[in-house]
Amino acid sequence: MSTLAHTMMTAARSADSGIAGPGELDRYSYADAPAGDRPAGGITSWEGMDPDVGRVGRRTGGSRGRGLHGQLVQQLGQMIVSGDLGADRPLVPEEIGQRFEVSRTVVRESLRVLEAKGLVSARPNVGTRVRPVSDWNLLDPDIIEWRAFGPHREEQRRELLDLRSTIEPLAARLAAGHGREDVQQRLADMAEIMAHAAAQGDALTFTRADVEFHTLLLTVAGNRMLEHLSGIVLAALQVSGGPVTGCERPGDTSVGLHHRIVEALAEGDGGTAEAAMRQLLAGSTEQPSAAADHVVPAPREH
Repeated sequence: MSTLAHTMMTAARSADSGIAGPGELDRYSYADAPAGDRPAGGITSWEGMDPDVGRVGRRTGGSRGRGLHGQLVQQLGQMIVSGDLGADRPLVPEEIGQRFEVSRTVVRESLRVLEAKGLVSARPNVGTRVRPVSDWNLLDPDIIEWRAFGPHREEQRRELLDLRSTIEPLAARLAAGHGREDVQQRLADMAEIMAHAAAQGDALTFTRADVEFHTLLLTVAGNRMLEHLSGIVLAALQVSGGPVTGCERPGDTSVGLHHRIVEALAEGDGGTAEAAMRQLLAGSTEQPSAAADHVVPAPREH
């Protein structure tokens, strides 16, 4: 069992490329904002922000990142998603660099990543501005995490559960028609790991096995569009801080339903697999742990 549990460490999280293409660095010139958008006194435009947010790397959550670039994306992204930086707010790269004490390159590449996520836009003679929620890529794993730990966490939890309740039962039914022995064994292994972890009170190992179980199920459903959505489920289940959007707390009911899905898939019984998945996800409607309010997800490598 310990060997199987060790494999839970290998789940990879999706990441964006951090390499700017030709000409990309010039898109966020320090002179890109009209003079009228620059608040008097420059850096005073950031007054009223979290006093702990000064230099990148000072905050506990940020210190877990893999470099200044990822940490700045994390902090600016969280500020936008939480509403601290509202829609149409001008973002002056020079002021960001001074506020967070990072280089021009770090600021430019961070803004490029945020633009790819739909959070900001950069246009000539207009500058860089925060975009409205309607423009955000709400299926982006980072935005899912930021919303899950911001003031809209309950809304994000409900929306994720609604989405999962739509796609995962369908995936379970379709997967019953793809009886690959290696996949069946892997799913059975994950269910066994979850049972062992639940008995030991090991929530971390339980969650890692749960993540692999659900994402693997989507990838073997035989539907490429469902497989593409596996990243959303992965992000939902990997949100730090407890059972915010995953299955119910480790216990006999959850473990039993996972085993029932495995058995139904082995028997080619799509109807039973679908019903068990619906029942499993119905257990996710419990309120999230209060501890989740105080946990900030670690920045990804962008």
